[in-house]
Amino acid sequence: MPVLPQVLALLFVVTWGVGAALLTSVSQLSPSGYDFIIIGGGTAGSVLANRLSENPQTKVLVIEAGIRLVSHLKSIPVPDMTCNSSEDIQDVKIPFLATSLPSTSVDWNFTTTDQTGLNNRSIKLARGFVLGGSSSINFMTWNRCSNDYWDSLATASNDSIWTWPAVEYYYLRTSTLVPPSDGHNTTGQIIPEVHGQDGPVQVSLPGHATELDQRVVDSAFILGGRFTYNEDFNAGKSIGLGYVQNAIGNGTRSSAATGYLLPIVDRCNVDVIISTRVTKISGSLSASEIDTVEIAQSANGTPTKIKAKKEVLLSAGVMGTPQLLSLSGIGPKGVLSDLGIDVIVDAPAVGANLVDHPLVANYFTVNSNNTWDPILRNSTLFADVLEDWEIKRQGLFVDTPGNTQGYFKLPTYPGGVDPSTGPLSANTEVIFANGFAPFGPMSFPDSGSYMSVLAAVVSPTSRGTVIINSTDPFAAPVIDLGILSTEFDIVAMIQVIKDIQTIVATSPWEGYVTGIYGDLANATTDDELTEFIRNNAVTVNHAVGTAKIGEVVDSHLNVIGVSGLRVIDASILHTIPECHPQAIVYTVAERMAALIKHQYGI
Repeated sequence: MPVLPQVLALLFVVTWGVGAALLTSVSQLSPSGYDFIIIGGGTAGSVLANRLSENPQTKVLVIEAGIRLVSHLKSIPVPDMTCNSSEDIQDVKIPFLATSLPSTSVDWNFTTTDQTGLNNRSIKLARGFVLGGSSSINFMTWNRCSNDYWDSLATASNDSIWTWPAVEYYYLRTSTLVPPSDGHNTTGQIIPEVHGQDGPVQVSLPGHATELDQRVVDSAFILGGRFTYNEDFNAGKSIGLGYVQNAIGNGTRSSAATGYLLPIVDRCNVDVIISTRVTKISGSLSASEIDTVEIAQSANGTPTKIKAKKEVLLSAGVMGTPQLLSLSGIGPKGVLSDLGIDVIVDAPAVGANLVDHPLVANYFTVNSNNTWDPILRNSTLFADVLEDWEIKRQGLFVDTPGNTQGYFKLPTYPGGVDPSTGPLSANTEVIFANGFAPFGPMSFPDSGSYMSVLAAVVSPTSRGTVIINSTDPFAAPVIDLGILSTEFDIVAMIQVIKDIQTIVATSPWEGYVTGIYGDLANATTDDELTEFIRNNAVTVNHAVGTAKIGEVVDSHLNVIGVSGLRVIDASILHTIPECHPQAIVYTVAERMAALIKHQYGI
């Protein structure tokens, strides 16, 4: 674990202007009511708030359970980079410090049940408990996935509005491609023509080169085939090795909060209330005609009812959305009846189909003095790098921990079936990090220089559930990932670990990689690799699917069986994207905002 020395740092806050736009008490809510009530001020909810309030006659309320977007470097220790920080809120603006955000006050701090596929380990699942949601605490990777993924969404929904040609316009509306923070020539690293030019989220290539970057690219050209170089993962095909693209502008995180919410706080027709939980959704005229949300600011607080004149838009996330649907009588009949909840819609698919990307960190010792390892062990070095970021927006902290990544197909498939959404979509992913990145149970070493290569299965076939076992809306749901419960997922993870070793055995790594570090060094057979995987796997925090399109919602994301209620977040996805999903969620929200505006003529 990194040494925790004290560093003096500046205090800075991304906050809201004085006025009624950001509310902290239910007494501040507009007495005239709202046209749309958005439950969740996260990635999708922020998009909806921005786009629906473009018409000044449309009144919008955003209800966020978490806190305001505060970014403050205090006189605190060097952040614990193990994803198990006990500090309060760390800095959400600095890209490199993203690993310090889980297990803090900006995280929901969800925990799974003991997982058979992890040798009965329970793991934490990070979700943003803050304006901007997970876009404010994630690792910022920007992938819109392959064309195949979007076409499969259209097939699952039986609606052509979700094909790639139909959604491309909305994807381009989400973001703006900006130069990397170091201003380097990006020719050959990205295809600018496939990116947005005037959207709210800033997207860029890494702005601080490492010793790994060119080695990864050179390996791609040496190996070819499954490992071919991919100039841009957002050009329709995900396969190959190339440069990571991130939601970063000028060395700073670009989130749904900074991109979509912050610019609209002066709109008189938008209210955002924070630290407020929605406890139930209901209908005032009939149970199936949804127009009312009940809110409370504490478990013992008196509920307050608010009505939506047009619609309630549920964007509470993959864990929160099925929980709230179930608490409101929309869910599996058996579960609801056992808890004494009146069943409005018997919807067995609510909370089912939960899926995430399993991840295993691979560590290597390296012959280098230029990894980040010494910076996390030394308060003086850490303070110097922090100052470089604060004053110049330069150096290590302008990027996430990984500059390069790869997406691969398996060479063969168990049973001959590829579970991905098509030939342009991947089965596995790798990310190269220039230091020891403690994902999983291994601790940060006290000495030495390291490279981490994170391995993930991005087309997993394991599925889990999110189920309530209490009528208390302030109690966490029961989350069973079912992770690594299928043969394919284990076979795929073994293959990607072998692929990593194939890559680092090429000539660009000669003399740089000096050995495998940790338990992986002793795992040589498939049985030993399986045990290593089960003992070390976590997830990439990319869960989706708990309000599946075609089963819980229709193609316009209306909840089936009721009126006046839509679900718009990652829970509607039919299967997990074979990529990092935040750009998918932004695009879905943009598409739905346009559809809703058209429907109501606003």
